[in-house]
Amino acid sequence: MNRVEGVAKVTGQARYAYEYPVEGVCHAVAVQADIPRGEIIRVDAREALALPGVLAVLSCEGAPELADTSDYELALFQSRTVAYRGQIVAAVVAETLEIARQAQRLIKVTYRPGEFDVRLTGTHPGLYRPDKVNPAYPTDTGQGDVEAAMAAADSSVDVTYTTPALHNNPMEPHATLALWEDGDLTLYDSIQGVSTGRDSVAKVFGLPPEQVRVHAPHVGGGFGAKGSPRPNAILAAMCARAIRRPVKLAVTRQQMFSFTGYRTPTIQRVRLAADAGGLLTAVAHDVVEQTSRVTEFAEQTAIATRIMYGAPNRGTSHRLARLDVPTPSWMRAPGECPGMYALESAMDELAIECGLDPIELRIRNDPATAPESGKPFSSRNLVACLRAGAERFGWDGRDPRPGIRREGRWLVGTGVAASTYPVYRSPCRATARVGPDGRYTVAVAATDIGTGARTTLTLIAAAALGVPVERVTAEIGDSALPPAPVAGGSMGTGSWGSAVVLACRALRRALDEHAGAVPDTGIEAYGDTAEELAGQQDFARHAFGAQFAEVRVDTGTGEVRVSRLLGVFAAGRIINPKTARSQFIGGMTMGLGMALMEESVMDHEFGDYLNHDFAQYHVPTIADIRDIDAVWIEEDDAHLNPMGSKGIGEIGIVGTAAAIGNAVHHATGRRVRDLPIRIDRLVG
Repeated sequence: MNRVEGVAKVTGQARYAYEYPVEGVCHAVAVQADIPRGEIIRVDAREALALPGVLAVLSCEGAPELADTSDYELALFQSRTVAYRGQIVAAVVAETLEIARQAQRLIKVTYRPGEFDVRLTGTHPGLYRPDKVNPAYPTDTGQGDVEAAMAAADSSVDVTYTTPALHNNPMEPHATLALWEDGDLTLYDSIQGVSTGRDSVAKVFGLPPEQVRVHAPHVGGGFGAKGSPRPNAILAAMCARAIRRPVKLAVTRQQMFSFTGYRTPTIQRVRLAADAGGLLTAVAHDVVEQTSRVTEFAEQTAIATRIMYGAPNRGTSHRLARLDVPTPSWMRAPGECPGMYALESAMDELAIECGLDPIELRIRNDPATAPESGKPFSSRNLVACLRAGAERFGWDGRDPRPGIRREGRWLVGTGVAASTYPVYRSPCRATARVGPDGRYTVAVAATDIGTGARTTLTLIAAAALGVPVERVTAEIGDSALPPAPVAGGSMGTGSWGSAVVLACRALRRALDEHAGAVPDTGIEAYGDTAEELAGQQDFARHAFGAQFAEVRVDTGTGEVRVSRLLGVFAAGRIINPKTARSQFIGGMTMGLGMALMEESVMDHEFGDYLNHDFAQYHVPTIADIRDIDAVWIEEDDAHLNPMGSKGIGEIGIVGTAAAIGNAVHHATGRRVRDLPIRIDRLVG
């Protein structure tokens, strides 16, 4: 099914947060700290306030109090402390955006700089063990004796991989329109969750949730960066309250590298041991990451290792260093994405040590139950994905020797890696209504961040109601609708769709009671998944996949081109193949960027990421995507949700970087363990 909002988007009728016309609207611009650590001594706004059209300057000098300051990133102007370069230290509100930007340059902030540390190393003296890793996983796990198994192994690898900081910059930057009316706050915000966003904003301002309304009917991408309210939402609301007029605030592309989140850099040591038959006897994965000094975020980098392959001796750990940097946050497939890069690269290295085909090594170590928890899998079809992908990709007959296949000046290689992502669901509510005209409306406070959520929910509702899709409308993107979880963790369709199905089934029962006749007022029914989730059986629920890559490496320049990418996935029932394929290949494209291009470069003397724009932070374009395809196998899993679906938004990125890195090794014989695979790392 085509996207139901497709015409509105391509004709410009679909409005995004910054685009809503409001009478009397003003514009706000943020002022950022230009030191990485220290204290604000003075904010001199006299020149800015003297500029015609400037309405207010907000800073720690006489800042309005906030009711809740537990989240440092949202507690704007509540202290004089500067925790990282780029932190918001003031804001200008003016009649026009141009005036606000001019006034921004006139504000003078005097600091008392302090010593700072922005360097992440595996031996950082401040490394510590967090209480948990995102969202609530055990920090460390262990079984058996890894050291003894490594010493007794017939084949083993002990290798360290690193991934840089990565910034998730969606096409639509973070933006907010805020207006107050009779003590109530309305936000048009670019956010991935209107219900959770409403509750967070209400807490900051000390308001009952019913006095805050968040609209996000269309969101131009998120990738995790918009998973919760960012400072722009709070700042726009503060400015609007200060001048008693509506205020618009859009985060610039450069500012999105400062205070809207990013993926932490990682240092990952992976140790694998195997017997003579290629069966794993030990798996260990130890991770070092960074967090800020003000808010802890511990990415769950090693958790996928806990469920991927069987071995009697196991261990995973996470350690953090508190640095003078912005707080890391979610980025597409947090944890699984960087963690599976290291694990799947190490599995490729072990396959070479064992003299086994890398697909065969994975098949031999596919576990019957979750290796650490012992839970049965609701379904696990990794082996089917590997075999189907091998046939489609033409893997059979591959010469395992690296650096021997050549076409002109190009060395050619192929690589494979596995993908996985957990199946999450959160409580959700929805309503379903039929009017006397025979049209149906389902309502849920879901958000569509470009994934096609409206379309999928329309299909789910039509199937549950047993009516044509043309008679169904899905209302989403408004916190006044029945509450729903965030569009993140690949749980949107599973959570929202389950509530929609329950509401539609209740509506059908109500229609039966009316003998199919609809009264003039219509009929409405309600669905709530809380009780169903509480009674769900205990299974390990995960989607799986296999990524295949072919690369070409120029022997003269070291340039790497990905000539083919194939993903094969087992993700439950695919509800809408058209938008599903788009999600899979979108994730794979992002994984290609992770492998070859994306890297936020920290200047250790300056204390900030230097390449904070798209001129220097490189992402794949259409010229980089040659032949990319995503397919799936039929999977029937009755232990998931009423639709039998698994999330698909994130699994596409998982494993892609490893498959490309493994292909580069096969092409050249060079193993690059530090992403991205830059030319200097390949030929140096």
